[in-house]
Amino acid sequence: MKTKITQFFITALLAACLLNTGVFSQTQKLAQTGMKFLNVSTDARNAGMANAITSTFGGSSAMFYNPAAMAEIDKFADVTLSQTNWIADINYIAASAAFQPFDTYMGVFGVSVVAVDYGEFQQTIRANNDKGFIDVKTYSPSAIAIGIGYARSLSEKFSVGGNIKYVRQSLIGDGIIGLLDGGLYDTKKFEESVFAFDFGLIYKTGFKSLNLGMSVRNFSEEIKYVEDGFQLPIIFQLGMSMNLLDLMEYDPNVHSLLFSVDASHPRDFQEQVFLGGEYTYLNSFSFRTGYNFPRDDGGFTAGMGLKHEVQGMHVSVDYAYAPWDIFDDVHRFSIRFGY
Repeated sequence: MKTKITQFFITALLAACLLNTGVFSQTQKLAQTGMKFLNVSTDARNAGMANAITSTFGGSSAMFYNPAAMAEIDKFADVTLSQTNWIADINYIAASAAFQPFDTYMGVFGVSVVAVDYGEFQQTIRANNDKGFIDVKTYSPSAIAIGIGYARSLSEKFSVGGNIKYVRQSLIGDGIIGLLDGGLYDTKKFEESVFAFDFGLIYKTGFKSLNLGMSVRNFSEEIKYVEDGFQLPIIFQLGMSMNLLDLMEYDPNVHSLLFSVDASHPRDFQEQVFLGGEYTYLNSFSFRTGYNFPRDDGGFTAGMGLKHEVQGMHVSVDYAYAPWDIFDDVHRFSIRFGY
């Protein structure tokens, strides 16, 4: 049985690599994908480790990076709420919930939502005046992704998971494209929607706490805005992680030092490496840091977390910080409940 599971894992991994090669090698369109909000990390714990979390198990927020990672939720329900103060005054609100309604044999079911507020902008049209334009009205671009997911541990070592999500982005709403008789405006909605898919694997090697993970996110058909078509920001990621203190004698109830490394191949950027670390004391206080490269700006992250259990309910509060040179620094906040 173990041999078959291992063979399945290797086969799935090779298939994902071939898929990745086929998708990206035909035409690599750097910086030419759309709906990039799908790749912005919203979970503070993950972001504090520079998102080097493909092979680490987590709560319901695992649906945003590797759905297989929610397979080991040991509570009936796990809920995470997050807010991200992104660059250029863009705000992200994310929520996820995972449920294990029966037992571990039936797996874990999850739902997730991410909503983006880009702020308010002034819409103008050309006019024969000194300015060359007139103000018409304001508009607020928006984006949302709603998903359902499933994960299951097929054995003590092997977990799989997948998501299907509905993704929609509205750039202008009712955009003015011309003038009609009587001074009326001819308008058109500039918004598109599509279904996208994610899937992932996590494999416990059996050597101490060493895990291997793989995920493919945002796989969908091509979308077309007016005349130009584009793909979602498909990303293929491999990772490994381990509690380094497993290599020496220590009390696991006092200290843990998680170290993780991810290699990423996005469709619209060059390959990247993510490094992350998390030190936890007394299973309650966590300090995190991470770095990813190459990138145009930023790269370093840091964060902290506090978790406690009250009358059977697990509560975690996390914060992450990412400095930028050109834009304002990014702050993330998350709170997680498990019961």
